[in-house]
Amino acid sequence: MDFAKFFRKAPPPWAAKFLEGRVGYAVGDIHGRADLLAQMLDLLEGRLAQDTRPAGPPIVVFLGDYVDRGPQSAAVLDMLLTRPSGFERRFLMGNHEQSMLAFLASPLENGGWLAHGGTETLMAYGVQPPPTLGSDDSQWLEVGAQFKAKLPEVHAAFLGGLERQIQLGDYLFVHAGIDPELPLDQQSDTALFWIRDRFLNDRRPLTQRVVHGHTPADRPYSDPRRVGLDTGAYASGILTAARFEGESMEFLSVLDRAANARTDGSRRRKKARRH
Repeated sequence: MDFAKFFRKAPPPWAAKFLEGRVGYAVGDIHGRADLLAQMLDLLEGRLAQDTRPAGPPIVVFLGDYVDRGPQSAAVLDMLLTRPSGFERRFLMGNHEQSMLAFLASPLENGGWLAHGGTETLMAYGVQPPPTLGSDDSQWLEVGAQFKAKLPEVHAAFLGGLERQIQLGDYLFVHAGIDPELPLDQQSDTALFWIRDRFLNDRRPLTQRVVHGHTPADRPYSDPRRVGLDTGAYASGILTAARFEGESMEFLSVLDRAANARTDGSRRRKKARRH
């Protein structure tokens, strides 16, 4: 398919294995890019027949951060409620869903969410954010009340049912990473939803190969310890996933063709000016 870009196959040196007899996918941070999500769902559904095994249909794990930053958070949740069709679907909570739920519970104490992408989410649900300057408590409470009223019950139920971590074979799927100092059953929400450098820079071997999003990079990443799938979709126009079967793993992505065409055009013009 011309909208799918395959990066490379990357079997881990220590031969981590996915669930016996099943195919799996993990999809990185979507952040309100329903356009890219629709392409990814089309890609996965187009592979359903070839990925279904006698042991069961393919499994897809979404790694969290469905909302914020991009303009279509409500549409993203609508899609995830029913697609990809024919798959076993699992959904992790990201730090942005945690922040959104905290704002819904207590707008006055959690107004910082708006500065980290919550403004776009409010607007996606038809709620006007409070003024940047000079807003008082009553305005924040009113925005919170409007948001609760406009958030569909099915969206609230979806958010309330998100998982913290998912283990499938030798792979552990989480949003951000894990605290390498602690066993898996003692991980805090802070680590699972927010950790970065202390996990990313650690070099100790792990009992599970960790698949995560949260920390954006220009390209997906893999080593024997971890697989990173956040390619900054809301800004880069690239949404990345990984496919797992047995000991094999490969990356794939879908692209915002218009944005990448603009970027390529800009690069060509800069190159022409240099010459």
